[in-house]
This record gives sequence, structure tokens and C-alpha cells, in this order.
Amino acid sequence: MISSDSSQSIEPGTTSTGRWLEQRRIRLAAWIAAVEALIVYFSSDLTKWTVVILAAVAVLAWLGGRDSRSHLVRQILWILAVSQLLAVVAVSLGWLVKWALITGVIVFAFLGLGYLFLDRRRA
Repeated sequence: MISSDSSQSIEPGTTSTGRWLEQRRIRLAAWIAAVEALIVYFSSDLTKWTVVILAAVAVLAWLGGRDSRSHLVRQILWILAVSQLLAVVAVSLGWLVKWALITGVIVFAFLGLGYLFLDRRRA
């Protein structure tokens, strides 16, 4: 018999699949986001805007279904919304890093040109 104060008590209205997803939802969302970010990085067809649109749809789906009577549906929608938002963060960070690297190359090129043109020694 499981006592009511036990952390192992089962909430009414839940399913074993829903409880399994709930226990692993952060890990699942992170892995889905990581895979999606890699797909976007290596694919020419999927862009950061695709990920942003998918995230908006996922969040709207979660907002519409968060009061669902089905525990399983709530868990799936939560994982979907969080994974898409994490993918947006990953893709955005990748975009920022890319532009930071490009900016750095340009700055160093100008510094190099300035050094060469301002060098007083003639060859």
C-alpha cells in the first residue's frame, strides 16, 4: 500500500505513458531541440525562420491544450513547446556567433590594413 504522503503516489487521471513522459520531459525536450538545431545547421532547406514559426505554432498548441483532461496530451504539448523554444534559442545563438565571428574578421582586417598603411618603415 502506498501512503498519500509518499513521493511515489500516483495522481488520479494520469497514465503510465504520461507519467513516463513527465519524468523525462526536460531531457526529451533538450534532445529534440539539439537534433533540430543540428538539422537546421546542416540543411539548406530549413532556416531559423522555420524554427521560429514552428515554435509559435507549438506554443499556441500548448496554450490551447494545457487544460486538456488528458495528462498524456498535456505532457506531449509541453515537450513540443519547450523543445521548439529551445531550438529557437540554439539557432539564434548560432546566428549570433556566426555574425560575431564575421565582425571579428572584419575588425582584424581593418586593424591589419591600418597597421600596414601606418607603418613608417619603407620596404
